[in-house]
Amino acid sequence: MQTASRLTLTALALGVAGVLAAGQADASGFQIRENSVKNLGRANAGTTVAWGDASVVLNNPAAMVNLKQTTLQADVTVIDLTAKFSGNGTTALGAPAGPLSGGNGGDPGDPTPVPAMAAVFPLSGAFEGVTLGASVSAPFGLKTDYEPTWMGRYDAITSDVKVVDLTLSAAIAFTDRFSVGLGVIAQRADVTLSKAIDFGTALCAAQNPLNCFNPAYPFHPQAQDGNIEVSGADTDFGFVFGAQFKALDNLTFGYAHRSEVNHTLTGDATITKPGSVTATLNALQNHAYDDGPIWANLDTPSTDTLSMRWDVTSAIRVLAEAQRTAWSSLESVNIIRDGGAQLGFEAFDWNDSMFYSVGGEWDMNEAVTFRVGMGYDGTPTHDSTRTPRLPDNDRMVYTFGATWNVSPRLSLDAAYMRVQMDNPRVNTVSSSSSRLAGSFEGKADLLGVSAQYRF
Repeated sequence: MQTASRLTLTALALGVAGVLAAGQADASGFQIRENSVKNLGRANAGTTVAWGDASVVLNNPAAMVNLKQTTLQADVTVIDLTAKFSGNGTTALGAPAGPLSGGNGGDPGDPTPVPAMAAVFPLSGAFEGVTLGASVSAPFGLKTDYEPTWMGRYDAITSDVKVVDLTLSAAIAFTDRFSVGLGVIAQRADVTLSKAIDFGTALCAAQNPLNCFNPAYPFHPQAQDGNIEVSGADTDFGFVFGAQFKALDNLTFGYAHRSEVNHTLTGDATITKPGSVTATLNALQNHAYDDGPIWANLDTPSTDTLSMRWDVTSAIRVLAEAQRTAWSSLESVNIIRDGGAQLGFEAFDWNDSMFYSVGGEWDMNEAVTFRVGMGYDGTPTHDSTRTPRLPDNDRMVYTFGATWNVSPRLSLDAAYMRVQMDNPRVNTVSSSSSRLAGSFEGKADLLGVSAQYRF
């Protein structure tokens, strides 16, 4: 037991580095639910009442009591987001200055692996009924990367948000039907955002907008673009609380609350400017676009999840889930210089969102289990503040998966999910006062594999 525990915790520590490579949201907002391939196969229905699944360390620590052996689980899900923009835009000077130059930005998403690891340790003797657990997962993440010269470059080029949770949990079974659990979450957030700046328009219009149409004037719209990149990181703490109740021999309910985590990101702003712009700003003693340290507040939202599992027969199970994500806590992200001046502003003004799913499992025999599921995921975004950084909208998910019990100790899982998104529209005004209007066609494909070993 002690040797197994040491090996398990070492593997979890190594897993942190892998999870830091995650960062492409498949759920609404920039939420990532994929910490279990078993859950993926049934459209994430039943996450707080999962049997034989170590991901409950974070999803609902009370359900750890369902695991009767020391269990190590490793999951990896590849998320492939595909999006295509169609639209147009103008600079701050409007139609007389012509349309925004550049293409549609290409496909901003690339296949991205999202790993997760978890371990569960049932205790015995004087601590019979107590279960401990540890997990590393990526509950939130985002990665969109557009071509640097696309027409929406003044709104977004790169958006990279990585959030990693290290969770340590404990559960106690008060009876065979009722258990509670509590976990402490150490959460690391690492954010990088970039976009272009239309210095040409800003400088020619500063004294007289007519300068922008004068061929003899040195600055013109879209002719002297610069680039700004801000990055910051922070570690803070939260908690997860859960309960599991077996109402009938074949009917179980689970509930879990994961807390909001409040981050103060600290980092740097790097601003690239054409030589002519640098000389002009220096002559004007304008230091608003100098490199330097920055900070910003970022709140990852709380979630409340209610699940149900109904054992129709000994071989067939139906599961359901409803989850509320409190995105309303994410009103905006203000990027502030050390001296207190505002460098940038990313408006969100998101609404709380709901996710619903149903799924089923069928044990074909002792070795093979099949899963299927479907779900609806409501978006927290809306037309007035949606930007190309996250072209999100309501979505449907369709899934299937399977487990192969190789031996009494080892099992392997695989699952696939298709995410079909309603076409999101954007109608934005950038910090360069350019306007972008259009819509995205988007979808995502997820493929996950996992292995579980029981000691």
